[in-house]
Amino acid sequence: MSEGGELRSMADLLRSGATLTSLSCPVCASPLFKLKSGELWCAKCKKRVVVVKEEETEAVSPVLLGSLESTLLAKIRELDGMMRDEEDIDQLLRLGAVLSNMLENLERLRRIMRYKP
Repeated sequence: MSEGGELRSMADLLRSGATLTSLSCPVCASPLFKLKSGELWCAKCKKRVVVVKEEETEAVSPVLLGSLESTLLAKIRELDGMMRDEEDIDQLLRLGAVLSNMLENLERLRRIMRYKP
């Protein structure tokens, strides 16, 4: 986008009621605008920007990791049931490969959950 186009886009945002913030876009370093809806917007990238604070990430991580662990365990149980009833060797091989991948992911996830920096 040309510089004139960027300025025009910024002016349009201000005219529509958006406010200029002290934050900058992590992609292009252009100033961010706060829309009436409360969303942050980059006029240059023409994209919504989400700001995550470090403390929020740390608080959400255990919840997210626990949820992911539950999902993986449920899928592993599901695969176990499917394999139990399956007689086709090719399908068993495919299910076994998926199961192996899920177990590896579960192991990695649990390693991450144990890690305390």
